[in-house]
Amino acid sequence: MTEQQLPAWADPSVPPAELDAQGVSRRGILRGAGLFGAAFALGGAATAPAAAAPAAASPGRAVGGEDPQLAYLVGDHHVHSVYSHDAKYTFSQLAAAAARYGLDWMVFNEHSNFGHARYGAKAEHQEILKARAENPRQLIFQGLEWYIPAAEHCTVFAAPGPHEVDVLTQFELAYDGKLLKYTEGAPDNPNTARNEAHAVKGIKWLAEQRRTGYVDDVLVLANHPMRLGIDSPHEMRNWRDAAPEIMIGMEGAPGAQGGGIPGWEGPDSQRGEYTNKPSVDSWAGYPRNAYVLYGGFDWMTATVGGMWDAMLAEGKLFTVTTNSDVHRVVFDTWKNGDWPPGTTFDDTGRLPDPVNTDSPQPGGDFWPGQFSRTHVGVTRYGYRSVMTGLRAGRVWLDHGHLLDGLEVRLTREGDRGRGVTLGGRLRVRRGEKLTLHITVTTASRPNPHGILPRLAHVDMIRGAVRGPVADRDDWRAPDSRVAWSRDVSGRKGTYTLRVPLTAGEESFYVRLRGSDGKRNGTGYLGASVDPHGPIPHPPGDGDPWQDTWFYSNPVFVDVVR
Repeated sequence: MTEQQLPAWADPSVPPAELDAQGVSRRGILRGAGLFGAAFALGGAATAPAAAAPAAASPGRAVGGEDPQLAYLVGDHHVHSVYSHDAKYTFSQLAAAAARYGLDWMVFNEHSNFGHARYGAKAEHQEILKARAENPRQLIFQGLEWYIPAAEHCTVFAAPGPHEVDVLTQFELAYDGKLLKYTEGAPDNPNTARNEAHAVKGIKWLAEQRRTGYVDDVLVLANHPMRLGIDSPHEMRNWRDAAPEIMIGMEGAPGAQGGGIPGWEGPDSQRGEYTNKPSVDSWAGYPRNAYVLYGGFDWMTATVGGMWDAMLAEGKLFTVTTNSDVHRVVFDTWKNGDWPPGTTFDDTGRLPDPVNTDSPQPGGDFWPGQFSRTHVGVTRYGYRSVMTGLRAGRVWLDHGHLLDGLEVRLTREGDRGRGVTLGGRLRVRRGEKLTLHITVTTASRPNPHGILPRLAHVDMIRGAVRGPVADRDDWRAPDSRVAWSRDVSGRKGTYTLRVPLTAGEESFYVRLRGSDGKRNGTGYLGASVDPHGPIPHPPGDGDPWQDTWFYSNPVFVDVVR
């Protein structure tokens, strides 16, 4: 299939039987491999890691640690439909696309506005119930894209249940910055402190709904944090610390990855459509060259020793994800339908169904699962298991279907167990020998662009854990750097890399990344920190399929004395 062709699974007229014939069920693949039989025989909910506190805060815990056997479900937490004022596609189109590209779970997080709060959320829920019934192989969440007071956007989504719509609507009306006009974030604006405080109140309110059992679960993830530069370091720390079991992380890589395709959106186009510059509401401490993507990843994530590492260096988990943020797909031929006379989005909370044309329409997005994938480790199949896996940090992500699989385990010398995996914590004594086991399964078939991806290298980043920072606007982690790298060019199939580690005086964490090796250079903070990291692409020349990366969440090592 070429990018210019409209796929049959995006056409609502194609019968579901035909979609099943050409779709790929990841659950079927996993069951066929025996992974679900082994992992899900446990029968219990996925296990979350212990609270992310420095080792000295919990002296009674034993050394070591062991996580359950996992299977990975692939998903996308940032999907827009006709229930967003600026999107285009129906639920059937998006669910079919997600099935075609092997997604197990997805979140419809429509933009907040009065039309959505008054009408769209309830009507959307009825379509979600129908989509769940028609697509039993997919876990389909309802969510909301929250306009954070004084900042950017977040995905908010709840576990299915009798109050999932009600809690999202109450939250939208009471805490959305756009609806309340709580948008100012400039340091000298008299409303900024109020607005920032209201964002924290909103996250705490969601935590209370979970604590009281009004909803089974709810999660929040910050979206495209450096697109506008208005998510300041102190705000991100305040959101996380308000309820770390609710506000669990951020988009490490945003959607709209097709925005940089050469010749498509113009000479200044960028992956992620990160074409903004600092504004009056941007945090002044971010450098100007932080407003573009590095290897398709947000500067906060891609910079070794940068904002993500600064948060991890406090010893607190903060998960990264990737997704499509699908509004308008590159090269497709659909356009928005026409409104009935005198009707607007605020009257209905829903756009008219799209209409097919014979020519490509504007857009910079990919379908869910077509390019960006978030892999979540679970012990059983289900909505709450996915949310538990996200909260536990059992997450890795890739672009362009770079890998078929990644399994990470950290063990102590002499231990026979499985050790701990992504998002986990291993308690060790000073001087102990450890081994990081990195099991890679290379891509076995061409990706949706017709390329068979090849992994060129795997890097391990190591950073010291120093605890809470004195300056909550500090975005640097000066003790984080690439500590190990391995050229894996030409390796195929499944293989395991073993990295020896030694516990020193300080607690630390390790995380992984790797790429196809087609666009690398000195990292943002210099060669001594990152000798061959991701770099920005030239404006208008950012073919995403030619610069693909994977990233993993960290594993923490708590050193006890």
